[in-house]
Amino acid sequence: MGLAVSDELLGTFVPIFVYWVYSGIYILLGSFENYRLHTRKEEDVKNLVSKGTVVKGVILQQAIQAAVAILLFTVSGNGSQAAIDMQPNFVVLVRQFLIAMLVMDTWQYFMHRYMHHNKFLYRHIHSQHHRLVVPYAFGALYNHPLEGLMLDTIGGALSFLLSGMLPRASIFFFSFATIKTVDDHCGLWLPGNLFHVLFRNNTAYHDVHHQLYGSKYNFSQPFFVMWDKLLGTYMPYTLEKRVGGGFEARPTRDYKVI
Repeated sequence: MGLAVSDELLGTFVPIFVYWVYSGIYILLGSFENYRLHTRKEEDVKNLVSKGTVVKGVILQQAIQAAVAILLFTVSGNGSQAAIDMQPNFVVLVRQFLIAMLVMDTWQYFMHRYMHHNKFLYRHIHSQHHRLVVPYAFGALYNHPLEGLMLDTIGGALSFLLSGMLPRASIFFFSFATIKTVDDHCGLWLPGNLFHVLFRNNTAYHDVHHQLYGSKYNFSQPFFVMWDKLLGTYMPYTLEKRVGGGFEARPTRDYKVI
């Protein structure tokens, strides 16, 4: 007889597994210079933190997220047998996913933007993430632990609670959100990437934010760009071929520091 694993445990640990597997794929693809937004040399020279420190920081954040997820599943009651017996239909699932995406985007936009405009929070907390001037896949969740709790963990909890999804649905939603977040930080502009087709908020969009000229723009993450457009923090860009191979995202209009 096989050992049954609960939806709550899967919802907690599958996204972590997906994070490292998907990041590993991008590590292998990073050798293709023709698809990089920054050269390997720039990745080594411009970044202000070692890869070993990034790995340890991500593992710490994922441990905190796992603890909060287990607590959330326990107190929400969405994992009860009665709830499991009432699995929603496809239309309800789509609605729940859309609500969760909007909630997550809204929470992260305003928290992210506030962390840039509050000098204390930026200097002591959010600047840790921006030590990665040249983002790469497994650095997507490299944050100060307090930022990880405020931005990602609480944002995920609100998405789960306000959408009304069950733990089984959360396995797929948080795995999808994890893949999207890793993709946004991967530093590669690969042909045929569906995220680049379906979402304006993509790898190049977020890369602009990590550059000095874009640090007060393109706060939206991980799905849509609506809050940036509505509130005047949207920086359009063009992708231009870089001499020697690869691409570079450049602003398409004059900008001012805000």
